[in-house]
Parts: sequence; structure tokens; C-alpha cells
Amino acid sequence: MTVEPTTTGLPLLLEIGTEEIPARFLPGAISDLELIAAAVFSEFRIPYEGIKAYATPRRLSLLMQGVSAMQTDNTREVLGPSKKAAFDDAGNPTKAATGFAQSVGVSPSDLVIRQKGKADYVAAVVHEKGVEADRVLPAVLQKIILSLRFPKAMRWGSGDFAFVRPIHWIVSIFGTEIIPVEIGGIKSAGITRGHRFLSPASFHIKDLGTYLSVLENNFVVLDQEKRKSVIREGIVAISAKSGGQPVMDEDLLGLVSFLVEYPTPVLCGFSQEYLRLPKELLITVMKDHQKYFAIEDVNGRLVNNFVVISNTRAENSENVRVGAERVIKARFDDAKFYFYDDLKKKLAGRVEDLKKVTFHDRLGSLHAKTERIVRVASFLAAQVNPALSDPVYRAALLSKTDLISGVVREFPELQGIMGKYYAMNDGEPPEIAAALEEQYLPKSFGGRLPASDLGALVSLADKIDNVAAFFAIGQIPTGSEDPFALRRQAMGIVSILIDRGYEITLGEIFEKALGFLSGIKIKEGTSAAISAFMEQRIDFILSSMGFEQDLVNAMLPLSRLYPLNEVVGRIGALRQFRAESVYPDFLLAIKRVNNIIPKTALPEVREDLLVQDEEKALFSAYSEIRQKNSAETDAGDYAGGLVTLAGITGPVNNFFDKVLVMDKNEEIKNNRLALLSGIWSVALKLADFSKLL
Repeated sequence: MTVEPTTTGLPLLLEIGTEEIPARFLPGAISDLELIAAAVFSEFRIPYEGIKAYATPRRLSLLMQGVSAMQTDNTREVLGPSKKAAFDDAGNPTKAATGFAQSVGVSPSDLVIRQKGKADYVAAVVHEKGVEADRVLPAVLQKIILSLRFPKAMRWGSGDFAFVRPIHWIVSIFGTEIIPVEIGGIKSAGITRGHRFLSPASFHIKDLGTYLSVLENNFVVLDQEKRKSVIREGIVAISAKSGGQPVMDEDLLGLVSFLVEYPTPVLCGFSQEYLRLPKELLITVMKDHQKYFAIEDVNGRLVNNFVVISNTRAENSENVRVGAERVIKARFDDAKFYFYDDLKKKLAGRVEDLKKVTFHDRLGSLHAKTERIVRVASFLAAQVNPALSDPVYRAALLSKTDLISGVVREFPELQGIMGKYYAMNDGEPPEIAAALEEQYLPKSFGGRLPASDLGALVSLADKIDNVAAFFAIGQIPTGSEDPFALRRQAMGIVSILIDRGYEITLGEIFEKALGFLSGIKIKEGTSAAISAFMEQRIDFILSSMGFEQDLVNAMLPLSRLYPLNEVVGRIGALRQFRAESVYPDFLLAIKRVNNIIPKTALPEVREDLLVQDEEKALFSAYSEIRQKNSAETDAGDYAGGLVTLAGITGPVNNFFDKVLVMDKNEEIKNNRLALLSGIWSVALKLADFSKLL
């Protein structure tokens, strides 16, 4: 990291030295520090050229380039008392006016009149001359520090000040000048500290350049991206020595980069006997519980080595290795015990045990939850592929049994994965074992989807029941809270239905799911709430697929009536239709139809009330298009249906040009409106064209 000289200002350094900050807090702290600093410098009118925040476990640092030595000038208008209160009947300023003028530093004669609403007020135009930056920087830096917020904060000593961890030192230097700042009894100085263990002394610094070189020479890699790069390269290199490659996990890599100031990779090993345990179990122990990196061979099989990132020099690697291997052996022994103890009881034998575990106090036990999954999954299988009914029933029945196993109680993140291994051990068919893992897919939007119909159906059943059940008891996500992850599960439902192309509508699915909630009082309006909730997810996914928003808006109402894969096909055809030359005139014509029809119900069209040739021609075109359009869409020819519908353009325009819709004769008027309403009803089966631009 280098300091680039500038001609317009000076570098500024703010370092907050603390006790070790939790790694998970630091990415947010870096972003917040940059945003807050930018806002505060703007508020105090101090220009700058560049800003960058850094963090290690025991320091937050703000480095700024080209900070102006002067504030910019400012002109602002301050509103005062009303004109009536500011001047007496003779036009002389009152005490209210003189007091206001004095408070803002102007003469009463300089006050001007400004209108606000329906009343007049006096106002002062205040010209503020910029001062030297170092006069306001103490307040600027203090405000930045006090504005930082963390998920958790703590107090120390006898004061009331709270911060993420106790502050031990503050460095604040503008050019070469120390800016006085005091926070929580700690006063700023030109003194920083090196690595806690490798170079724990304090070091004087005179400017930003000295600061960076002091840290580098005292085992502190300040730049988090550089630490991350060093860790990545080190893991790859040291894994290659064991003939393998790291199981690279970006989340773990980012977390570990905030656990150390001086990263050093250390190759460690463990007994080959543990390789008999499931790969995912070993990786979970290493990653989630110890922050170690697993190593695999070219075929993706784990090897009995792993990498630890130590916060020390390479000379200490042997001590690190011995300690890490001792810890991992103990953890693997625990995992081994739970795994082999779990194998003593088959999954099928655990089904009854689910009655002893509460799923939710208003939704019953895990056994009741399983029964609902079985019923929803069986319904889906009957609609999608009846040949899957038996294996779907079996997979759904076993779907939650691994939740009460020893391994999953200890490592909840392995739910489903361990179910797969236990099912394989029990002699269950491979497709059922795979479905037990796939039921939790996708784990996030855009994540891996179930690869099999069996897994997809069980996954859908689980997620559908969750949405239906929690909505039924009023546990609906709000803008800030979604404790049961229903948004994520709804996204999964939509993604799976589109991916698998199942010919079943969301309306059918949730009607059945709500019907399976026996013994549970369903909150009024639940069906409508679920429909609106699912439409929001469909909207997001269709937009993420690249469809224009007005096309999505026009197609959303049909998502209640048609399978989602058909909705996707229809919106694609609608996009193509929009490129046709007939589209602009058709859209204008069909919108004219919608604009005039009433919201109230109308009688059926009577041919005997059709008077003029233009309305007779429109009725004839409508009758032909309705019949042909219905046949085309029933056959899946949605593109053809759109072209057919566009044939109404000419007759509609002729009708509006020659026929007075709002005839004095009430029957004739209503008959003409009924004809137009019928045309719009046909159009609505293809899209809500009123939403198109």
C-alpha cells in the first residue's frame, strides 16, 4: 500500500485501536466507516480526493487523500419569525426580529421576506466563510467515531460510552499535525501499536506514510484484500505440497482474513481413520467449528490434511500444527461417536420419535409436520407423475428423521445431508437417499436446485407447507422480519416449479396445502395473502430472468391461473409480439377498449341490439377471434393467440370512429359496453394489456 502525493490537499489518518473485534462485524464496519466519513466531511464542507477504510481484528483505520486545508465557503438561508411578528405597524423591527437577526449574525436591516405556504416570514441570508480544516477536524473525527454502530456494543470502566470493544488508542494525523480527539477517556496521539504478539510495542508515527511502513515492519497487514490474497495463495501453495487442492470457501476465506493481522498458512494432518466419516461432516467440523481449510485430491476425495491460518510467523508453525491437530482430533472423535451412534437406529425407526419434538407450538410436532409433507408431496406426485407416488411417500415420510439424530443436533447445518448417508446405510433406494438431501434445495436464490423429480417434489412439499402453515396462523413476513425464512422458501417454490416445468398452478397447490392443516384455525384472508406474497416472488424472479417490468406486470395476474412454466413461455411470446409491426396500433386499440368499459357487471351481448354496421362487424370479429383464440391457447400456441387477437385492431378502431358508445338508449349503450367488455375479457386471458407501455 502506497501513499500517492496530491497537489490539492493533505493526507489524513484516523486509527481506532481496540481489543479484538469479532470478525463478522468487520466487513460492515469498513463500509460504514467510509460512508459515515464521506457524509461527515461533506457536512463540514471539507473537500477530499480519496477515501478508504481498512480493518484488522484490533484496529479500524480511515485513510484519506487530498483533504483540503480549508473549509469551503457557504451561503444558506435561515427562516425566522413571521412577518407579522417581526415588524410593528410602523414597519419597525420588533424584539423577535432583532433577536433572530442577532442569533444568526446579521443586521435587522439585512432581513428579507420569504413566503412559506400562505404566510410571509422574515429570513436571513447567512454567508459562512470557510475556516482552516484543522480547527473543525476534531469535531469531524469525533462525530465519525461516535456515529459507528455495531450489532453489539459494550461499555467498560466507569463511563457511559459504548463501542464494539474497548478502545486502547486513537491515532488522528492531518498531514503531520496531530488532531486532538478524545473518546471514552482515550486521547488521540501519534502512537500506534504493532502485532499483539509478534511486535506488541508502541510506535511513534509522524504521517500517513510512516504509519503504513511502521505497520508493515511490525507484522500488521492492514489491507484486508491483501490479507485475503495472501491467505488464498498460501493455502493453494501449501495444499499442493500434500498432493491436493484446498476446498476453497469464499465465506470462510473472508472470515479468516479478519481473524488475523499477519496470516501464515500451516499444513496439518489427521489420522486416515476419520476419512471413513462423511466428507461433509469432516468439512463442517473443520470449517464451521475451527475455521480450518480442508484439502481434497483431484477426484474430489478428502485427504487427511488441512490448513490452518495462524496469526504468527512461520517459525512458530510447528507449535501451531501440534495444537491444531490435537484440537481437530478431539472434534473428529466427537463427530465419529455421534455418527456411529446414529447408525444404530434406522431412519424409519425414528418416525414415531418425531412426535416428541415440537415443530411450532401452534402447528404441532415434527411428526404432524411430516404428515402434512407426506400429503402435499403425494398430491403433487399424483398431478405430476403418478409413478412416483410410492417413492415420494417414502422420501417424505423419512424427510425430517435426521433432525433428531446426534450429528444433526450437534451440526444443524448438515440436515438432509446426514439423512442421505443414514438412508444409504439403511438400504433405502439411492433416489430416496438423494431426495432427503435435495429437500433443502435451493438454499438461497440462484442456488443449486433439486436434480431429481423425487427431490423436487419433497422440497416443494416442505416449503409449500411452511408457507401455508405460517400464513394460516398469521406469522407473515414483515418488511424487516422473516423469522421462518418464508421469502426464501417461496423463491424456492417458484424456482423449482419453473425449472421442472410442472403443469400445476400455485392456486391448486396452496388450496390443497391449506386443506391439509387439520385442527389448525386458519386466519381469514389467508389464501389472498399467500397469492399476493407469491406474486411478489414471481415478479422478482421474472425480472431477474431479464424480462422488462411492464411485461412482468402484464403477466402476473395469469400466474394465479396457469402453471409457472407456461407463464414464462407466455411472457417470452409477449416480448416477441411487442416487436411486431402490428403491436403499437393493437395496444392503442385494446387500451381504448379498457378505458371505456365500466367495472360493474354487464349483461350478455344481444345481436338484436346491434344497430350499426361497424358494431355488427366488431361483434363478428370478436366472436371469431374468441373461438380461434381459445383453441390456439388451449393448444399452447400463445404466440398465435396474440397474433389472432391483434386482428381486432381494425374493427375496434372503426367502431370507435363511427359508433357513439354512450347512446341515449340505455339498452343499446349497455349492449355496446358489453361487447367491449367481452373483447377485454378475451384479451385478459393473454395478458393485462393495460400494464404495457
